[in-house]
Amino acid sequence: MQTQPHQSRWKPNEDFGPEIQHLGQEMYVFAQRIFPFNRSITGDGVRQTLAMIKEKLPALNIHEVPSGTECFDWTVPDEWNVKDAYIATMSGERVVSFTDNNLHLMGYSEPFEGVLTREELDKHLHSLPDLPDAIPYATSYYRRRWGFCISHNQRLELSEAKYKVVVDSDLKPGSLSYADLIIPGHSDKEILISTYTCHPSLANNEVSGPTLATFLACMLSNRENRYTYRIVFVPETIGPIVYLSRNLNHMKSKMVAGFVLTCVGDDRNVSFMPSRTGNTRADRAARRVLEKIAPDFVAYDFLKDRASDERQYCSPGADLPVASIMRTAYGRYPEYHTSLDDMSVISPEGFAKSFYLYRKVFETLEAMRLWKARLVGEPHLSKRNLRDSLGGQRKPLASDTKLIMDILALADGDTDAALLAERTGQPVQEILRLCEILVDDGLLEEID
Repeated sequence: MQTQPHQSRWKPNEDFGPEIQHLGQEMYVFAQRIFPFNRSITGDGVRQTLAMIKEKLPALNIHEVPSGTECFDWTVPDEWNVKDAYIATMSGERVVSFTDNNLHLMGYSEPFEGVLTREELDKHLHSLPDLPDAIPYATSYYRRRWGFCISHNQRLELSEAKYKVVVDSDLKPGSLSYADLIIPGHSDKEILISTYTCHPSLANNEVSGPTLATFLACMLSNRENRYTYRIVFVPETIGPIVYLSRNLNHMKSKMVAGFVLTCVGDDRNVSFMPSRTGNTRADRAARRVLEKIAPDFVAYDFLKDRASDERQYCSPGADLPVASIMRTAYGRYPEYHTSLDDMSVISPEGFAKSFYLYRKVFETLEAMRLWKARLVGEPHLSKRNLRDSLGGQRKPLASDTKLIMDILALADGDTDAALLAERTGQPVQEILRLCEILVDDGLLEEID
C-alpha cells in the first residue's frame, strides 16, 4: 500500500499569511510535547494526552467508560499500562528497552517474566526486513500475548543463546478515556471534528491529528459560528463505536458534516478521503476548497482505501456525512507505522497548510446556505432604501447596489453563498451580510 509521496501544488489565497504560519510553529511545539506519551486504546498515556489538550481547551469534557461495557457489537477491553519492559542478556545488559522507545513493546502486551532461548524469543519479535533500521508499530488488543518490536538489523544482532525477558505491564479492568467539546453556534445543527489519541510515539499518524483538532477548536471557540461544532478525541475504531453508542441519535438528527483528522502534519501530498456516498455536504465543501487551493490533491476511494474512523461514522446504521482531508494519507508514506514517523516527518509548514485548508472548509460550510429570490423580476430597490446610503448599521451602501442585483439575479434556490461569492468575485462574508439584509426586506429567503 505504501507509495512515495509527492509534493502537492499549493495555491492559497492572500489570507494565508504570517499569522497562520506562526500558528504552524505553535502546533509543531505542541505536537512535540505530546509525542513521547505511551498511548494505546486505553491507559494513562491517553489521559496524559487529554490533560495536555485540556490545558488549551479548558471546557473539554473527559469521559471514562468502564471495561466490559457493551457498545454495539464491541466490548470495552481491559485497561493497559506499562511500568517497564526489556530484553536483556544473562549478564543483565539491556539490548531492547521500552524506556528507549515506547514502540519497542507491542501494544497491549500482557505481563511476562522469564528466560528464553534465542529461538523461543524469536517467536515474540517483530521487525521489517524492507526497513531494516525502523522499529515497527504492532498491537494485540483483543488477544492476550506479548511481544517486542525491534529493527531488523537489531534482530540479526541477537546472538546470545538465552535472554531474560521482562514485561512489567498491567492488563486488568479499568476504563477507556475519551473527550469531547461542544462549541455552540447560532444553529444547533452540528459539524463534527473527530481525531484519535491511541498510538504511541508516531508523529504524522498520531500526534498531528489531535494537535490540529486542538488548535482548530481554539479558533472556533473565539469566533461566532453559524453551526455548532462537536470536537471529539477518541481511540481509533473502538472510540467512535463507543461514542456513537452514546450519541448516535443526536448526531443523526443534528449533524450536517464531519471530518476525521489524521495524517495532517507533513508537507507533501494533500489527500482526500470521501464519505461512503461521496456526495455529502462535507464532500462538496472539501472538494470545492481543494480544487482551488491544492488542485492536484490525491483523491481516494472509500471502498478501496478507507482505513480510519470514517469506517465507523459512515457505516450503515450510522451513515453520517464524514470525510477526511489529509496531507500524505495513512499507509501511503514509507515511515507509516514505524519509528521513522518521528518529528522530522511533520513540520510547522505542514501544520499551517492543514489548518488553512480546514479553516477554508468550515468557512465554505458556513456559507453553504441556499437562497431564493421571492419576487418575479427586478425589485424596486429605491422604495426599500436599498439603493441609497441612508445610514443605519444594517443598511447597504449605494456601492452595494450592483452586488445586490447580482445576488438576486443568481438566487434561484440552488445556489449557495459560496457559489454566489465565486460568481460575483466578492468575499463570502460580504455576500452573507447582504443576503441577511435582503431577507429582512422580504426580497430573499433561505432554503433549508
